[in-house]
Amino acid sequence: MTMEDRMRNTVLSRKTNETEINIELNIDGDGRYEVKSPIGFLTHMLETFAKFANIDLKIEIEGDLEVDQHHTIEDTGIVLGKAFKIALGNKLGINRSSYFIFPMDESLATVAIDIGGRPYIQYAAEFKRRFCGDLDTDLIEDFFQAFAINLEANIVIKAEGRSDHHKIEAIFKAFGKAMKTACEIDKSAKNSIPSTKGTLN
Repeated sequence: MTMEDRMRNTVLSRKTNETEINIELNIDGDGRYEVKSPIGFLTHMLETFAKFANIDLKIEIEGDLEVDQHHTIEDTGIVLGKAFKIALGNKLGINRSSYFIFPMDESLATVAIDIGGRPYIQYAAEFKRRFCGDLDTDLIEDFFQAFAINLEANIVIKAEGRSDHHKIEAIFKAFGKAMKTACEIDKSAKNSIPSTKGTLN
C-alpha cells in the first residue's frame, strides 16, 4: 500500500474510571480544531498545537478533577499519542524526525522529535508557579511523557524565559511545528520506511 492509498486519520475513544477522552484526528488537515476540556489552559494549548501542526483535531476530555489534574492531563497525552500512532500506520515515507526552535517574547523553546519506535523523553523546563491559569505546570512533563510512550517517539523539550505562560505556549508551538514536519511525507522516498531496519514499529 502506498501513501496515496490511505488517509492518515483516526477516531479513538478511551474510557476509564478516571477519565473519558474521545478524539478525531486528521494529520493531513488544515489546522481546524474543536477542543472541549475542563482545564482552560490545556484547551488553549491543544488548540495551539493543532494550529501549528496544521492538523484537524476534535477532542472531548472529561476527568476526575475532584482528585486533581494528573489523570486528565496524562490520559490526554496517552490518547493523543495513540491517535497519531494509529493514523501514521506503518509510517511509510514520513520524514520521521524534526525539530523546531520557537521564540515567544523573552522565552525560547526547542522541541526535537524522532518517531522512530523508541520512546524516550528529555525534558528541561522549569516554572516559577505551580499553576499557569488553571493548568498544573507540574504535569506538563507527564503529558509529553505519555505522548512519547504511546506514539513510540523520542522527544526532547527545552524552554527558558521569564514568563511561565510564554514558555509553555512556546513549547506547544514548537511541538506543533516539529510534529508537522516529522509527519510530513518525503516525496523523494514516499514509498519507503525511513529506517535501515525496514520498520519503525
